[in-house]
Amino acid sequence: MKLDSKLFDGIRIKPSVDETVLKRSAPTCGWEGCDRAGTHKAPKGRNREGQFHHFCIDHVRLYNKSYNYFSGMGDDDIAAYQKDSLTGHRPTWTMGVNSAGEQRERVKSHAARDWSGGVQDPFDMFDGTAGRVKEPPKPARHLKTLERKSFDTLDLEGSETSVEIKARYKSLVKIYHPDANGGDRSSEDRLREIIQAYNFLKAAGFC
Repeated sequence: MKLDSKLFDGIRIKPSVDETVLKRSAPTCGWEGCDRAGTHKAPKGRNREGQFHHFCIDHVRLYNKSYNYFSGMGDDDIAAYQKDSLTGHRPTWTMGVNSAGEQRERVKSHAARDWSGGVQDPFDMFDGTAGRVKEPPKPARHLKTLERKSFDTLDLEGSETSVEIKARYKSLVKIYHPDANGGDRSSEDRLREIIQAYNFLKAAGFC
């Protein structure tokens, strides 16, 4: 290469930055007894993420040699942290688990951050029930006047099943039958109404 070439003449060495200039633009080194510019950042440690010390080049090297993120943690805590780090410290579930209740219990027992960000899930897309066939709600039973009166006589709402209607009928007969009242026939009219109401519902196909 020619020493008088234009390329050679264009090469310049970057001048070193004056220490006084660094002190004006950077904070002072955080090492005790050092007044040099703290041009290098060093993390403050666990549970203080995002916070940094400012050291000069010599002291940041010393700090990095002695830095231990797991200082103060037991062996079990360190092992659990390393295991959780495989999934980014996010909750996980075993394959095939679709129970929303089991997932919620796992999330509660997990010490990781809540990653939902307050997102609402009105359609149950993320609670493990998505894709399941849900039973449609039973339509309200429309009752006619006599049907409603018969249900009222049996002290029923009108939405009961045939098994519930029969059970209520049997219990009322036991209460109002003369044999259950020592031969007292004062409740015969009430018993007759119960029998007629039950027979009407049975003929109408309710039981």
